[in-house]
This record gives sequence, C-alpha cells and structure tokens, in this order.
Amino acid sequence: MNRSDFQNLAELRIKEAEALLDRKYFDGAYYLLGYVVECAFKACIAKKTRQYDFPPDRKTIEAIYQHDPAKLLKASGLEPEHLQEM
Repeated sequence: MNRSDFQNLAELRIKEAEALLDRKYFDGAYYLLGYVVECAFKACIAKKTRQYDFPPDRKTIEAIYQHDPAKLLKASGLEPEHLQEM
C-alpha cells in the first residue's frame, strides 16, 4: 500500500464510522476510528519513504508493521507535535 491508499482507506472508514454513530453503534464507530488513526499514521510514515528505498532496519520495520498507536505516532514523526499540543 502507498500513502494515497492509506489516505483513501482512512476517509472511507471515517464515513463508515459516521454511519455507525448515526445509528448509535458506538462500539463499532470507536473501533473504526482507531483504524482511521492507524491509517493516518501509516500515511505519514509512507510519505517519508521513497518509492524504491530498500526496507529499513529491523527495528524500524517492527515499529511500523503493527497496530500500537504510540509506536506508530513515534514512527510517523508526529510525536513532537503531539507532545506540544498536549
């Protein structure tokens, strides 16, 4: 998947989450919004990767091929902004 794929997937899942919220299916909406955040982080990570770059070192791969929001936040490069906003 590339950056555009992650962005499109995030936008689609937001629409689906809104539909669930409208019908008061809060648990499903909450779950999908977590997925949206993950896709957004992965889009930011993909933006930093050049098309034909060889996969990064193992530590970096382990940081991005997962679902932990805190680790994805750090790998996305957005952690300083997040800490400043908090």
